[in-house]
Amino acid sequence: MKNQRGFTLIELIVVIVILGILAATALPRFVNIGSEARVAAVNGIAGGLRGAVAAVQGKWYAAGSTAATTVTTADGSVVTVGANGIPDASAAVGCPAGSTTSCNGMTTTFGVGTGTATFQPSGGSGTCQASYDASTGQVTTSITC
Repeated sequence: MKNQRGFTLIELIVVIVILGILAATALPRFVNIGSEARVAAVNGIAGGLRGAVAAVQGKWYAAGSTAATTVTTADGSVVTVGANGIPDASAAVGCPAGSTTSCNGMTTTFGVGTGTATFQPSGGSGTCQASYDASTGQVTTSITC
């Protein structure tokens, strides 16, 4: 009987082929990570906006306000609110206001006359964004990234 030490060439080739097949099936699952990151960014900004709107409205209600005024938040920021307690779109931007600015990896489009603010992650498109409408206080998302 022979005393074998190591692997034969055929065994090594079989292992390499199996690893190649596994790599070919697993690789596509990791290629689209950028799109998933943009979806997470849009969902994160939308959740933050919803929370901020609720906090400002709550403070407005707690103060007994019934008219358009300003609300000072815990960090000292002054937020302009309408007669319904919904924050103005300029407060939602959180970045320097302008027609389009880039801030914290998000492109922010701020419609001064329309009372809306739209947030797109870097590399995102018009179908990958979160929008805030100051007339209703609604935050909507479009997450086809």
